[in-house]
Amino acid sequence: MPATARASILHRVTGVAMFFALIFVIWAWAVSLSSPEGFQAVKDVMTGFVAKFIAWGTITVLAYHIIGGIRHLIMDMGHWEELQSGNNSAKAAIGLWVIVAALAGVWLWF
Repeated sequence: MPATARASILHRVTGVAMFFALIFVIWAWAVSLSSPEGFQAVKDVMTGFVAKFIAWGTITVLAYHIIGGIRHLIMDMGHWEELQSGNNSAKAAIGLWVIVAALAGVWLWF
């Protein structure tokens, strides 16, 4: 499968994943803003591995969706439309996403 196809599929998948990640984000916002006890409850939940993994996943899918969206905007302006430049931009977007995902993991767990 060419890099352009992977990049396009990842962009769609991360869009769907962001929709489902909003369930966790909206719950955390609602509970944390409800009362000081609610804030403490969310804070306690966020120290666990599962919550950190969900937060990392949310940050990761948001990062790829933004990177892929910027790539698509540049392509809409008439750049990177040729086969070689499209493949190169897709590889660069995926590579940048891997770096951002690793940095987000380091930031969350350390």
